[in-house]
Amino acid sequence: MSTVLVIGASRGIGLEFVRQYATEGARVMATARDEAGLARLRDLGATALKVDVADPASVSGLAWQLEGEEIDIAVYVAGVWSEGGATSPPTQPEFDRVMHANVLGAMQVIPQVAPLVAAAQGRFAFITSGLAQIATAASSQAWLYRVSKAALNMAVVAAQPDYPDAIMVALSPGWVRTDMGGASAPLSAEESVAAMRRTLAGLTPADRGSFLRQDGSRFEGW
Repeated sequence: MSTVLVIGASRGIGLEFVRQYATEGARVMATARDEAGLARLRDLGATALKVDVADPASVSGLAWQLEGEEIDIAVYVAGVWSEGGATSPPTQPEFDRVMHANVLGAMQVIPQVAPLVAAAQGRFAFITSGLAQIATAASSQAWLYRVSKAALNMAVVAAQPDYPDAIMVALSPGWVRTDMGGASAPLSAEESVAAMRRTLAGLTPADRGSFLRQDGSRFEGW
């Protein structure tokens, strides 16, 4: 039985990862920041862990909740959206909100979780966005969000050499119909997660530190 950890799983893509892996028969642990989210995870049969990735003190407690575990698949889904472009600067509170959830949270999680993934010779995916691709940026739409996800990608690539027994990737889910993606997005959460799960299952050591689409194809020219 595989052991799966989903970080940021109270709704949307994270909750769908939990549903699909639990239905498949995996042992699933998953995090949420409030009681409503934790209840949804328990209803799906997951072990629910209370963690708020935007709160460093909360994230620091993840290690003891996972003590002794070996994790075959870990997915960092937690993240927040931000509107606005380069015609006006982000406020400091908005910058802190986005960067704490999308970057600092992941950077705090990596030293706690990556050794457990490496112990299982497993896979560790970080949900990013095609909007983070520097080479194709054609506008400043969602400027701060783009910057945060580009920083997340760098955090993953830079961390990979420290955990050679794990395969760490930045993985874009595509444009998905969630609260963040909106109703006009072409992919359902079910379709996106199913594709990402196939990609995770097919990863090889050659994929370490890659920036991938949900179908496993690579973004070129980061």
